[in-house]
Amino acid sequence: MKTYHFAVVIEKDEDGYYAWCPQLQGCYTDGDTYEEALDNLRDAIHLHIEDRVAAGETIVDTKNVNLALIEVAV
Repeated sequence: MKTYHFAVVIEKDEDGYYAWCPQLQGCYTDGDTYEEALDNLRDAIHLHIEDRVAAGETIVDTKNVNLALIEVAV
């Protein structure tokens, strides 16, 4: 079994938490709590990877992630 590393984003919204993996287009989910959203995203990523591997696609493992919060005045 191969282990991959992915950067994920989890945001709180009015309905709970929204989570997605920017590296895997279309891989997103939600949850009532942060932990539920994270668990759901882990499952979604697992299924996403299984499908891509079955289709013969390459999965790129994340080696480095930079996160920045910027302020933009409009």
